[in-house]
Amino acid sequence: MLIQRKELIALLKPYYWVNILLTCSYVFCKKTDIFCQYLFSPTEGTCELDAKELEILLFLMIVVMIRTRKAGSVTMLPYISSSFLYTKGANVLLWFYSDVRYGLLFTALVIAVSLCLPEPTYSGPENVLYFRSLATLEEALKEDKQHNVWLICFYTVWNPSCANFAPIFSKLSVEYDTKYLKFGKIDISRYPDAAIKYNISDSSLSRQLPTVIMFKNGVEELRRPSYDSKGKVFKFFFTEPNFKAVFDLNNVYNHCKLADKKKHSDVEEKLKTNKKEKKT
Repeated sequence: MLIQRKELIALLKPYYWVNILLTCSYVFCKKTDIFCQYLFSPTEGTCELDAKELEILLFLMIVVMIRTRKAGSVTMLPYISSSFLYTKGANVLLWFYSDVRYGLLFTALVIAVSLCLPEPTYSGPENVLYFRSLATLEEALKEDKQHNVWLICFYTVWNPSCANFAPIFSKLSVEYDTKYLKFGKIDISRYPDAAIKYNISDSSLSRQLPTVIMFKNGVEELRRPSYDSKGKVFKFFFTEPNFKAVFDLNNVYNHCKLADKKKHSDVEEKLKTNKKEKKT
């Protein structure tokens, strides 16, 4: 897992350190004598985790490892963010196991934090067009079919994988910005007709989020994740190197730049021809 300096700085944001406190709350209180004596009143005078508590924590570690690996988290922030749901869920179980009242209070605290401190979203530069309907998407794909290449990201705001991929997609939209290579996004939870049109499931258990489709000349050329004739979805890790390689962005970018130069030269040639005709 890669750790970057900017990610360490990002951990100072309230969303991260508050959620880290919540995920460590039970173990911290149980292992700190002052809180343990006050909250748990241990009968033997020692504050140790019992077999049931250790079992829940072990199960949590296994779930976090499996789920984050499946999500393809290779940097620290996505790894931590994808872990919060499971770690807080385990803490809810632990607090309920200790005392129902503690469990209810902790659940209310988790809900309040999730409402007041949503996960920070990418706020850097981007050249992404956000489509507000399937009709506007279809209209954009039909424009100048001879040259345009579109990379369209079908996403939902609540899906962690979509949130993790968002800064990568935005960064690439700036890096590969050219007239005939364009980046777009559409929220299929708000516009489900787009999900139906392109056979993308937006359910909470969907393995198709996010889905990125490359359109060339208005026609679907390539998509990830892909699926077979039986509907089996092939998992794709949306890392920057994977995305660049699979969609061959460097070659596509160079091809689009050449198309742009050719069109400019054709326009200039046409203007020169018109001037000559006017003189004669």
